[in-house]
Amino acid sequence: MRFAVLVLVFANPVLFHPSLALGQANTNDWDLLIRSGTVIDGSGGPAFRADVAIQGDRIVAVSEASLDPDRASYVIDATGMVVSPGFVDLHAHLDPLLRLPGSESHVRQGVTTALGGPDGGGPWPFEAHLEAIEQISVGMNVGFLVGHNTVRQTVMGLENRAPTPSELDRMKSMVAKAMEEGAWGISTGLKYLPGAFSELEEVIALAEIAGREGGFYTSHLREEGLGLLDGVSEALEIGKRAQLPIVLTHHKVVGQPMWGASIRTLAMVDSAREAGTDAMIDQYPYTASYTGIGILIPAWAMAGGDAALLARMNDSTLADSILNGIAFNIINDRGGNDLRRVQFALVGWDRTLEGKTLHDWALRESLPSTPETGARLVIEAVRRGGASAIFHAMSEEDVERIMAHPFTMIASDGRLTQPGEGHPHPRWYGTFPRVLGHYVRDKKTLSMVEAVRKMTALPAERLGLNMRGQIQEGWFADVVVFNPVIVKDQATFEQPHQYPVGIDWVVINGKITVEESSFRDVRAGRVLRRHLN
Repeated sequence: MRFAVLVLVFANPVLFHPSLALGQANTNDWDLLIRSGTVIDGSGGPAFRADVAIQGDRIVAVSEASLDPDRASYVIDATGMVVSPGFVDLHAHLDPLLRLPGSESHVRQGVTTALGGPDGGGPWPFEAHLEAIEQISVGMNVGFLVGHNTVRQTVMGLENRAPTPSELDRMKSMVAKAMEEGAWGISTGLKYLPGAFSELEEVIALAEIAGREGGFYTSHLREEGLGLLDGVSEALEIGKRAQLPIVLTHHKVVGQPMWGASIRTLAMVDSAREAGTDAMIDQYPYTASYTGIGILIPAWAMAGGDAALLARMNDSTLADSILNGIAFNIINDRGGNDLRRVQFALVGWDRTLEGKTLHDWALRESLPSTPETGARLVIEAVRRGGASAIFHAMSEEDVERIMAHPFTMIASDGRLTQPGEGHPHPRWYGTFPRVLGHYVRDKKTLSMVEAVRKMTALPAERLGLNMRGQIQEGWFADVVVFNPVIVKDQATFEQPHQYPVGIDWVVINGKITVEESSFRDVRAGRVLRRHLN
């Protein structure tokens, strides 16, 4: 059943008790009461009208009968609003967390828990990183994966070869140590260095370690364009042989030659699940990806890092092969066969290029806008210090098809940010409200109940979170109150630094962190360890 009949009006003002603001002792039964909202509890069950009472960091009552507001220190009138569990972002780039501990760009989307360390890039030393976060306090709950690329580079650098037995043993011990220290699983970035140099058996050996400790495997596939089907097959094989749950992370179909291939990739997931592999998917709701400009360069050419690449460019034969490989990727992969589809995001050496495209740069240099020109400009960007870019190379039909799959979760692949920092992908500000507004209310790709489940209980279950991801008595009070009539992402590819609208209240561990759409830097989040959550 669709949700359109459930809500028609905006929320009324809250009733605020001054004693709470003054720090006086709370003599009431509840710290917070959310009244008369439409509860979508995350389980996939139907919406229902209920009051939700919170005491400390727990939900203590979910009542379809009205609760007495005089028993609460703080009351939110949620008439016409949806009350849902806080959103769980299974793929977040939390590198700036020590600099942006309030996590405003995530929290204002309704995210109450985020998992860092994706794409093979988890922190190391693992425990030291978690302790540093705990010392400063954070705005949302955070957990981390151990990253295969981080582990491999620590042991082997950027060498393009298989590990020796002793090197593999060292990598396995690092994964085991991170799992003991609270990692939720292992991530790989097999498209990135040095993961691109690894063979299947190496990845399986490390994934087995994570699986034995109750973790899961999440992978940026080795290929998401022409080699997509092989990339999906490899991930499913790792899950099967290492005997652990897997996630095809930010699942997408890149490049026009492959558009429509999601029909086959989803069938592959279904077949693997029927055969006993616990395979799931996460996805962001956009037709453009974001990563370093080096993604267009063949992996073999990057062995040893940027300096080695530039040295190879001094060999005319190697240079021709490298440039041809980049041009091929511009035509068939993330380049979208048009330099206008490669949009610069962060360019430290020339901020005027941020938001502009490879096409714009070519014109500025009085060069033809061709794949061959694009290839030379990519090398020039690396020569000047690198850049990140947005790649407009995906099909809306694939996005919607993947989103509708019953085992697809919503995840941002967003990096913590703040206004004025570069030209980010709009997913950094808008992933979750975009699904609720554009894909639920406007396009009806999902029902509201389905969307909330994909943002809450489903990722919480995959992660293994204890008592988070649903609105239930006794569970942690991570709650979002949003207006389904107006909820919307405002960040665009042209103007990305915009917070969403319609996410009116966010409660994290019982503390109000977004109040009437205004962010409060109360740092109510916690560092979540797999074995202690």
